[in-house]
Amino acid sequence: MNRTLARLLSVVFHPLLVPTYLFAFILYYLPVPVLTLPLSSRWMVLAMIFFTTVIIPGLGAYALVRTGHIDSMEMDRREQRRLPLLFTGLCYGVTSYLFYREPVFDQLFYVVMGIIATSVFLTWVISLFWKVSAHSMAMGGSLGLLLFLNRLVPEAELLSPIIFDVLIAGAVLSARLSLDAHTPAQVYTGFGSGFLLAFTAALFL
Repeated sequence: MNRTLARLLSVVFHPLLVPTYLFAFILYYLPVPVLTLPLSSRWMVLAMIFFTTVIIPGLGAYALVRTGHIDSMEMDRREQRRLPLLFTGLCYGVTSYLFYREPVFDQLFYVVMGIIATSVFLTWVISLFWKVSAHSMAMGGSLGLLLFLNRLVPEAELLSPIIFDVLIAGAVLSARLSLDAHTPAQVYTGFGSGFLLAFTAALFL
């Protein structure tokens, strides 16, 4: 794969952005009656998700760069991923709790956010011992969650989004390999772990 395209895919489908994509899909693609949240106010929820899952973790990583705790935002070395992943997991966990605490939000919100938060903590735990691909973990988790939504809301006709997700996942995994950011084992382990975590957790809910 061309390195410019590989970098573009890595940025557009950065793990921090995947929750926003998933919730945009849930809020605006699923049939309106599935959610009790009024359609007119859904953009505010999406904005909140973007703030707590992209802006705050991104600022946290930037602060770690500025203070010398990590060399760059890319965090190529495994040891440098620990603090950013832990901070991101905490941000996601707090977001899940906010969804759980406020009755205005549907149960689906905190279930999905809780699974995403768990996948981040899993990535953090694995990174204590071994470098795993967070991009692959995010793509595997997104596929698992789409399959869960397909089972939960069969009338939503999610075959096309699932096929699209599979194609994007393949492209992102190829991009990470083309950039030599990870070994094949790190990429496939990340994808498999993310998929199994999301799909298995959803089956028991």
